[in-house]
Amino acid sequence: MRLSLIALVVLTWIVASCRSPQPTAHSPAELLAGRTNYPAHWWTPVPTNGAPSWEIFPQAAGPGEVILSKRHELGLLSNFAATPFTFRGHRYASLEGFWQMTKFPEGGDDPRAQSPELTWTFTREQVTQMTAFEAKRAGDLGSENMRRMGIGWVTFESKRMEYRAPGQSEFYGLIVAATREKVRQNPEVKKVLLATGDLVLKPDHHQEPNAPAAWRYYEILTQIRSELQNAPRL
Repeated sequence: MRLSLIALVVLTWIVASCRSPQPTAHSPAELLAGRTNYPAHWWTPVPTNGAPSWEIFPQAAGPGEVILSKRHELGLLSNFAATPFTFRGHRYASLEGFWQMTKFPEGGDDPRAQSPELTWTFTREQVTQMTAFEAKRAGDLGSENMRRMGIGWVTFESKRMEYRAPGQSEFYGLIVAATREKVRQNPEVKKVLLATGDLVLKPDHHQEPNAPAAWRYYEILTQIRSELQNAPRL
């Protein structure tokens, strides 16, 4: 009797397990369901052979997601884009140029300018007028000089800020404010951002695990999009 009861319990568990829904891959219909009323080319697959190793491709988006690919107009939302804006009285050619210039000396009395062991190929002003990979490469030089100096801070208006501080740090707040101005002062950027509706914005490049909040530009843009969507209409 005891054995029969155990067998019945086991049989019941097996039947229930067979009836449980099993995880499945997203079907084409599921992927398309969340893409209605959006430009189809945002998800058009691109060849991966010969593509840069940093890139996340448009076809990698899941249901309700879109990759902010530089291969089409969503690239305007990238920090790399040539989307000039004025911030606190100074003109910047791109958000990337704004970001990377914070690693460079602000003047002769800046400790970063006083080290005889360091070479600064560009001035801070020159970096402010750079875009895309030119600005990124200048920033790589700045990062290497920071490493050689053993410092983890950058500056804006002579104020030091921890570059890799987690969460909503002072540097994060600076990047959010600059991004907001980029969107506000570039009508086409604002138009493209609002065109993404309620899609989940995803980066087009691989980022380090647990990257600081300032690095997660797609989340910053989502926040700004929400502000724009909820702004009172005049």
